[in-house]
Amino acid sequence: MTHPHPDLGTPSKLVAGGLRIVALGGLAEIGRNMTVFETNGKLLIVDCGVLFPEENQPGIDLILPDFSYIRDRLADVVGLVLTHGHEDHIGATPYLLRERGDIAIYGSALTLALVSAKLKEHRISPLTREVKEGMREDIGPFEVEFVAVNHSIPDALAIAIHTKAGTVLHTGDFKMDQLPLDGRITDLRTFARLGDEGVDLFLVDSTNADVPGFTPSEREIIPALNRAIAATKKRVIVASFSSHVHRVQQVIDTAAIHDRKVVFIGRSMVRNMKIAEEMGYLNVPAGIVIDAKELDNYDDKVVLICTGSQGEPMAALSRMANGDHQIRVGEGDTVILASSLIPGNENSVFRVINELTRFGAKVVHKANAMVHVSGHAAAGELLYCYNIVKPKYALPVHGEWRHLKANAELAIQAGVLRENAFVIENGIVIDLVDHEASVAGSVPCGFVYVDGQSIGDITESSLKDRRILGEEGFISVVVVIESQSGKIVAGPYIHARGFNEDEALFDEVKGQIEKALQRAVADGINGTHQLSQVVRRTIGSWVGGKHRRRPMIVPVVIEV
Repeated sequence: MTHPHPDLGTPSKLVAGGLRIVALGGLAEIGRNMTVFETNGKLLIVDCGVLFPEENQPGIDLILPDFSYIRDRLADVVGLVLTHGHEDHIGATPYLLRERGDIAIYGSALTLALVSAKLKEHRISPLTREVKEGMREDIGPFEVEFVAVNHSIPDALAIAIHTKAGTVLHTGDFKMDQLPLDGRITDLRTFARLGDEGVDLFLVDSTNADVPGFTPSEREIIPALNRAIAATKKRVIVASFSSHVHRVQQVIDTAAIHDRKVVFIGRSMVRNMKIAEEMGYLNVPAGIVIDAKELDNYDDKVVLICTGSQGEPMAALSRMANGDHQIRVGEGDTVILASSLIPGNENSVFRVINELTRFGAKVVHKANAMVHVSGHAAAGELLYCYNIVKPKYALPVHGEWRHLKANAELAIQAGVLRENAFVIENGIVIDLVDHEASVAGSVPCGFVYVDGQSIGDITESSLKDRRILGEEGFISVVVVIESQSGKIVAGPYIHARGFNEDEALFDEVKGQIEKALQRAVADGINGTHQLSQVVRRTIGSWVGGKHRRRPMIVPVVIEV
């Protein structure tokens, strides 16, 4: 069931009429979703998202899919299909379009509006093609059918890709809320029809595959929101994703019941909700939303809706928790974290909760109130889909290893043969030929880090250096030697940062460095590079043995 990289070579040329599927992100991780489909020499890309950095990736802003697999074949790309408007599915689109700007983007109305706003900030004017559920589009040699699915953002789509090699159904992110706020349910009738026609490969959202039962309806959070807002004497601050239109709608509706004004805080929240309102996805009663600049003209009967539910350092809520935002949180305020914890963000979120509590606010979150329901199908819903679709092969996507494995087991329980349930990681190639799927090899596929203006310049090695600098400190050693005799004429001068910075501490090791250099010169070692390595080893073993630390050591030997 598992096909790790080491045993797999480069795939051979795709046979005529075959369909090749390569995920460049989204497998064994939650985020960075991007899958490339190839047939008859043409490429179709589904989604192009970002992954947000964890604490062990200091200084990194975003992580992109690795485009190297398609970089030499950008001219063969016939389109980019976006399943929905979340950052982990659209966020890397500007970086792809920097490489070829005229790739046609297919998506629903809201998805295209959100990605177009993002592209505008990057000064890119995209070529867009609006699609709706029920439509079929010929995109090069691919016949793509769009299917309505329910998710935590309006206008989400599943896609069926019909080719001569067979049919692939990709759920995108979805759940089966039977009472959605917008009345748009996951179209199981079309799933069933596709199943009757024959789905060869089923790509299925795995995020909640290890959660038993069914995901609760979005409506079920209304009582908890109502209680939290009713019990608050001062301000209510709700943190949510800036694209979660349904959640924001419920907050606005509840605020209206309690006669509170609403303020959007954070650039992305303001931008996205303006788009959603203009397009009719968000119903805002007249006069309820006020500008943040008007806050001082009102008493505490307000609800602020902001970003930062994942503890992102620059988001509004984190800055409030740090006390460096114009909005000061204090006694009598309630903060509602209306989201789940994305794996890897736990420490950041708990830090925000602790700081807000220290300021005197009451913090309401998923662990102590029903203020969030997931946007992803749980195990019961996934089983339901497998039984309806009856795929020949299953490929779990969008999840960490535990989610992918749990999803594959559900597929097997529902009748997919064990050898037909693929648990794979990014870069592994699946070929579908005459309705038969197999692992064909693997392609290089790494992490591409965005750090300020630099894209892809930061390597794993430089990240390791940053971690060492952050955790262990830095020691520099400068020694000046006489080029002919090798005698030390100045130094060693030792400077430390982030380590014990008492210079007297290093008196002991200076003698050891001098002796080590004398021995090295006597043994015929010369040249500044070799001698600097002697210095590095000497001080490194002293620091390791004496202080149990492994700082970054920068030795400099200068000949005069």
